[in-house]
Amino acid sequence: MFPLFKPENLPLTPFMFFTGKGGVGKTSAASALAIHLANQGKQVLIVSTDPASNLQDVFETDITNNIQPVPNKSGLFACNLDPEDAARAYREKVVGPYKGKLPDSVIQSMEEQLSGACTVEIAAFDEFTNLLANPLVQAKYDHIIFDTAPTGHTLRLLQLPTAWTDYLNENTHGASCLGPLSGLGEKKELYAQTVKALSDREKTTLILVARPDGNSLQEADKASRELVEIGMVQQILLVNGVLQAFTKGDQVSEAFFTKQKQALSLLPDGLCEMPIYEIQLVPFSLTGIDSLEKLFGEKEPERQAEFVNEEIPLPPFNELIDDLEQRGIKVIFTMGKGGVGKTTIASAIAIGLSGRGHQVHLTTTDPAAHLSNYFNEKENYRNLTISRIDPKVEVEKYRSEVLSKVSNDLDEDAIAYIKEDLESPCTEEIAIFQAFAHVVGRSKEEIVVIDTAPTGHTLLLLDAASSYHKELERSTGQIPENVQELLPRLRNQSETEIVITTLPEATPVLEADRLQKDLKRAGIVPHWWVINQSLFATHTIDPVLSGRAMTEKVWIEKVRNELSERMAVIPWLDSENEGISQIKQLLIN
Repeated sequence: MFPLFKPENLPLTPFMFFTGKGGVGKTSAASALAIHLANQGKQVLIVSTDPASNLQDVFETDITNNIQPVPNKSGLFACNLDPEDAARAYREKVVGPYKGKLPDSVIQSMEEQLSGACTVEIAAFDEFTNLLANPLVQAKYDHIIFDTAPTGHTLRLLQLPTAWTDYLNENTHGASCLGPLSGLGEKKELYAQTVKALSDREKTTLILVARPDGNSLQEADKASRELVEIGMVQQILLVNGVLQAFTKGDQVSEAFFTKQKQALSLLPDGLCEMPIYEIQLVPFSLTGIDSLEKLFGEKEPERQAEFVNEEIPLPPFNELIDDLEQRGIKVIFTMGKGGVGKTTIASAIAIGLSGRGHQVHLTTTDPAAHLSNYFNEKENYRNLTISRIDPKVEVEKYRSEVLSKVSNDLDEDAIAYIKEDLESPCTEEIAIFQAFAHVVGRSKEEIVVIDTAPTGHTLLLLDAASSYHKELERSTGQIPENVQELLPRLRNQSETEIVITTLPEATPVLEADRLQKDLKRAGIVPHWWVINQSLFATHTIDPVLSGRAMTEKVWIEKVRNELSERMAVIPWLDSENEGISQIKQLLIN
């Protein structure tokens, strides 16, 4: 157990950045710190650059991209920079001059290349640089707290000289996010000053936020190492949502507590070297100033009034299996952000369909090898075969292929740029997707279940790059034939289903909604959502967990009424430790 976090534990520098994967509680922790500092008489500005920002939900007031005072909290100001809007303006600035002069397919390719996560982050960086480098803003506030820090990939890209040249406008090397800095050359010096400020201990502190689970801690470790590389060495780790004690006799409570302790006992070595604090799991929703002021308290959280498990319909997982079987679906992807349980859901679908006599192949890219928790490699499963694609191997293969085609024609700086571009999340997704394309070819003879789906951006990027290549014959990038064949198949609703997987919490649901919109943009319509690990669907009597369960209701209702055509709800299960028998429970609940 680590010490409970107190704001006094932090180096209270002028700039403080909160970072961590979606759903770990960055916004709650950043907002609670901002309120605490304002209560100490400081002038504080909190800024969100997260595309899924819920700052307005946390403070229960509309927040725009203009700085405004937070009602009922003297000294606290907030603004919500929308990087999606910034990215749209950014695309128009870059692509606009070419419209009407180049073929539509070329314009389409350029727009899609500038629609990925990397471009959105660069646009967000551009937005907060305008605040961070503004002397009037700095003079007005004692602290500026940023909810979402730039990634190491973006910051390294900003330091490469080649990234600022016309080279980006004239070359392509494959289907990736090219030219994210196009059109921003005039801001090179401003960005250089910003990157310098980020590595200044007197000015900047990085707060890594993670949940007490393996995936979240691994992600924090990766972010920490990347940001140390560019000089952000003043870091602390906040482990958010730690259950302080369990309720004896409550199986869910005991398993929840034990699972968290096991994850924290396996903390990555890199994180062990920095100050670590924990924030206790609280039984109430972290919205509103009154709730946030209790987050860093030392007292035991207020006990939830008796949990009333209201009778709202929670469709069982088996309805999904029934529907897939009746429609004769041959290719099934589970999709969602890391940590929501894609591998578990994909395994349960595979077991469910193979148990009904269908020949099924299950494949995964899960780096944590969670499949080994469910399946014994030495055992033969009736009607079911299993494989695993190693993301590291596939990405390295893709990088080597791209670099082998350009190494003889480019100088050292240009190759350095391409190497950095190939570190982007989009590159990883494309490399893995190409590997999946080979596996999907098996669906002619059997059902194929895959635990990672391509985003709409990846599909459109591959599609656009293909057209681009055909028309201009200038790209060294090549789209393999099996990938080109796969795109129409994914759009065929009678053959393919994408099952969106989420947790019943704000950020995972909002991010899943964005993924669904992204897919629809690519012509793919998911019919099913699965809400995983729901405490609301259990009968826990633990005072903290039952309180958390009540906060899930609004998100379950949102998925049912607004986001999904059909949904299934799975209760919280300690699935990592129970093997295939636990997976089978999903099929009978």
